[in-house]
Amino acid sequence: MFHVKDNKQGYIFDQFEYLGPKRLSELKNSWAEIFRSEILPELPVESLRKYYHDKNGRPSKEMYAMPGLMILQQMHDLTDEKAVGDFMFDIRYRYALDVPGDSDREAYVSLKSLWTMRKYLTEEGLYVEMFEKITNKLAEVFKVDFDKQRLDSVHIQSNMRHLGRIALFSRTIRKFLLNLKRQQRVLYDQLESSRFNVYLNKKEESLFAAVKPTETMKTLSLLAEDTHFLLQQFSSNEKVKSMSSFQLLCRLFKEQCTSVDDLENKGKKIITAKPNHQVPTDSLQNPSDEDAGYSGHKGQGYQVQLMETYSGDTDKKQLSLITHIEVESADKHDANALLPALKNTDKRDMSPKELLADSLYGSDDNLQKAKQDYQTDVLAPVMGAKNKGFGLEQFTLDNKNQIISCPQGKKPLSVKKPNDRYIAKFSRSDCGACTQLINCPVSAHKKAYTCYYDEKMIRISKRRQNEDTDSFRDLYRYRAGIEATISEYDRLTGVKHLRVRGLKAVSYAATLKALGLNILRSTRFKYDQKAAFAT
Repeated sequence: MFHVKDNKQGYIFDQFEYLGPKRLSELKNSWAEIFRSEILPELPVESLRKYYHDKNGRPSKEMYAMPGLMILQQMHDLTDEKAVGDFMFDIRYRYALDVPGDSDREAYVSLKSLWTMRKYLTEEGLYVEMFEKITNKLAEVFKVDFDKQRLDSVHIQSNMRHLGRIALFSRTIRKFLLNLKRQQRVLYDQLESSRFNVYLNKKEESLFAAVKPTETMKTLSLLAEDTHFLLQQFSSNEKVKSMSSFQLLCRLFKEQCTSVDDLENKGKKIITAKPNHQVPTDSLQNPSDEDAGYSGHKGQGYQVQLMETYSGDTDKKQLSLITHIEVESADKHDANALLPALKNTDKRDMSPKELLADSLYGSDDNLQKAKQDYQTDVLAPVMGAKNKGFGLEQFTLDNKNQIISCPQGKKPLSVKKPNDRYIAKFSRSDCGACTQLINCPVSAHKKAYTCYYDEKMIRISKRRQNEDTDSFRDLYRYRAGIEATISEYDRLTGVKHLRVRGLKAVSYAATLKALGLNILRSTRFKYDQKAAFAT
């Protein structure tokens, strides 16, 4: 039965008055007060009503307290056992979740109830709604200004072992054989035991770990042949093909192996493992976590895109609030994260007017679309190193973007724009005698030396010129502040090493941990405001 109480309705008598004035004062200066007064009433409990009957059955746990406990668990990086224990015995949790009674009906919760609530929140994606509603509420309470924000990503790891290619093959084959043995024993017994028993042997890991580096490719090819044999053996069996472990085996072969025709034995294939550089970054990293990706810079796992507000004016302090979070596999490129982040914040009326990001986000297309679609100025360095020689930024252009002189002060013979690009022609005598010709972007033609450029090159050259100004450096220095946020995100919530696997579970944990960081920051900001007012 669906059990919920109105948390907006107060009590005639303070239910925690027995703590005494000093302990009660400490309690109300902690995160528990903000959680109780501002966050608990905002939880989307009505979305959970469909899982319970309105009248029949045993009453559920109080429906505001349970989602609230899920937030507190991630905020403090607690195990399930510790979260349940704190709910039952920690007075801060009881106060924050508005559980004043001491009876088992109110103050007891089982691990099964915790697991069930997490399942509901994950399956329905309610953790995203919780993050957005509560962040909006905190922004309203503390009057947060969204005009200035910054964006960056952080690499995180799920609870999976990092495997090399040999271990990846052996683990994936082992997983399939174990499932086949349990579900289709007759088919398993038909396999050649001497060939596949090694995968089920308890010492299998040490056997494959003993491979010499010089024999790695040979061992990988043998593993690829075993994988191909299993796929061929059961390709016509619909029951086996429907097994998730068989589908992982198919994915492994497609990503890691290659087959070519054997010229000596017609009709046969030579199965080999692909070279490392040919394996895609979104390939399977571990059969226990098929959603994880690979970043050549940071390794296996996931990454979290974070966007937060900041205040550049030191005279006007405001709460720094995480406004957007998105979890994706580690193989995704940061350049593709900018516009979705702006779309998400614009939908919630949190879109920034000025956004700081590093060069990976700052492609010309991203900057143009951000300005046109969301009226956001993105400040990011131009990708890549500056030209060793002359670039378009060294040329002098007029207000129509036409070159009026080169870096050496020579004027062009003509400047035309017949289509989408400009064509500036310089005298052969001027360019031929120039000592800097080797560093110049002009190209030699019969009648003149020609410089080609377009609107995109003009924009990039202006950005490079702007990067050398003091005004740009003064604004862009605030981007480094998000590194402190990422450090705090990990230190306080343990986000870089999670206890779960899979994109849904990782997204759930990382999102609620970001929400927890917003709550902790709000508590600290409120305390600082109170202390400043007292002085």
